[in-house]
Amino acid sequence: MNTTTLTGAILAAAPDHARPMLTYYNESTGERTELSGATLGNWAAKIGNFLRDGVGLIAGDQVRVDLPEHWQTAAILLGSWWAGAQVLIGDADGDARVVFTSRDRIDAHDEDEVVVVPLDPFAMGVRDLPIGLSDFGESIRAHGDRFVPSGAGDLAVDDVSVQDVVTAVAGDVTAGDRIISVLPWRTAAEVVANFAAPLVAGASLVYVDGPADDARLDKTAATEKATVTWR
Repeated sequence: MNTTTLTGAILAAAPDHARPMLTYYNESTGERTELSGATLGNWAAKIGNFLRDGVGLIAGDQVRVDLPEHWQTAAILLGSWWAGAQVLIGDADGDARVVFTSRDRIDAHDEDEVVVVPLDPFAMGVRDLPIGLSDFGESIRAHGDRFVPSGAGDLAVDDVSVQDVVTAVAGDVTAGDRIISVLPWRTAAEVVANFAAPLVAGASLVYVDGPADDARLDKTAATEKATVTWR
């Protein structure tokens, strides 16, 4: 069993936790949410505490994440890895104890614990859920925003190991770079290459969700002072 979690490696690589680590744009709704390393770490800690103390997960257990790209998805990935869990993406085979999913996907899951994620700017919660389902806001907010990990299993996401993610190379990205990206996180390979690898390198990520032509993306890149563009 590993003693260093993937999230621990990501947080250690960040040059300054007061600076933005993730900025999320939704071109359809106009949302812009910016999270510093400290804020994203606090959300990840709450999720890690929920998984360990609320659900009873131990290092190496599986957590399914069936969500689109979003800042809440990023926090769930980091919180799951911090708790030492193996993340299963979408419908990947496995025996997850808990799934984080959106309201329109709840019928696709029969895990013991189903947490419905609002995917709104403020994570305020999902109203009028069927009995037996957990609301992300209510489930997560009550937990502490400090977390001390208890180790990690060998696998980080599907069959990709923690070690492989920690040593993944994000192109020419280096610590302090600011990447603006429209590249997806829908498969294990995409989560590693387009989300985890730049953070492990010490870069920050600006993710643009929705239709953005080259001119719009270039304008946003200039506004965000991006040093690298992935399109």
